[in-house]
Amino acid sequence: MNNELPTMNNQQAYRRLISGQTTGLTAACLRFFLTAGSIVYTAVIRFRNFLYCSGWLRIHTASVPVISIGNITTGGTGKTPLVIWLYKFLQQKNVNCAILTRGYKAIQNSKLKTQNYIDEPAILTESCPNAKVIVNPDRVAGADVAINKFNADVLILDDGFQHRRLARNIDIVTIDSTRPFGYGKVLPAGLLREPLRSLDRADAVVLTRCAQTSEAELTKLEDKLRLINPNIIIARSIHAPICAKIKNGEEISIDKLKDKKIFAFCGIGNPDAFLNTIKKIKANLISSKVYNDHHRYTGADITYICENARNLQADCILTTQKDWTKISSLTLPQIDIPFAYLTIELKLTADEGRLKQLIEDALAGKIS
Repeated sequence: MNNELPTMNNQQAYRRLISGQTTGLTAACLRFFLTAGSIVYTAVIRFRNFLYCSGWLRIHTASVPVISIGNITTGGTGKTPLVIWLYKFLQQKNVNCAILTRGYKAIQNSKLKTQNYIDEPAILTESCPNAKVIVNPDRVAGADVAINKFNADVLILDDGFQHRRLARNIDIVTIDSTRPFGYGKVLPAGLLREPLRSLDRADAVVLTRCAQTSEAELTKLEDKLRLINPNIIIARSIHAPICAKIKNGEEISIDKLKDKKIFAFCGIGNPDAFLNTIKKIKANLISSKVYNDHHRYTGADITYICENARNLQADCILTTQKDWTKISSLTLPQIDIPFAYLTIELKLTADEGRLKQLIEDALAGKIS
């Protein structure tokens, strides 16, 4: 039994519309206007890229290597796990690195002059404890802080593929193999942030969630990417579940989650990937609640989730680490059901050696 609670958020409705699942005259008219908007948006993006490539818009070069991790579609593509993988790889090389991220709705406390990070910055801070995570929409200013204040030897540019003001030595793009090209159209008619031909400036692509995609589909996807960019390195990866963690730090092993009745909730770009992961570890997903990406949870949301989990006699309430960062400061109701988040680790399964060599060449100054 797997019943998603009977509410549809704005993003779900939007995806059904642009994918063609929503039919009728009204939907067709909406898709027409979205396509018109997509034509305008595409023209703006192409003109912007032309200005950078021709030198009309200035690209700032840092004094240390910059490695960009980005994507070409909106939504969750597994970018943050790859940033963490890259950071750990650089740590093995004894490289002092900083992570530059624009952040999303970081909460500024004007009195204490501090920031409470949520979403990706919070995950990066927790998963990369020795890294300097610099949250600043101005990546050039963030790079100056990382180099001059923290003596960074290399910069990891999070979500950097479209942020072209800061030059990078390597562009690595993550593509979710379960829905790679955002319905084949540029925003707002699809989920592409820019036309697919833009992948010709990428050095490498990491296909994520490959365990949820057939070999035939992966091969077809790789062939299409090589038509766009024949020299691109294509690595495959999986999102491997490690364990579930409770607020007090206690861990629940993956084996102990098998056959347990799970009530899941999330507010991420690709909720299906999270729910499929729960099924893949052979847990019993009895129900789920999906919110919009970057949803800001309230006490009422948590009460709603707990009441539904209790009514369904769930053995565990499970969410993502990204969502956990947004509910950890809330007071959780006193219930007997464990409240936990699933920890995921990105593991490369193909062409890891070529990707690592590309990174090492950048560190050695072979890639300018």
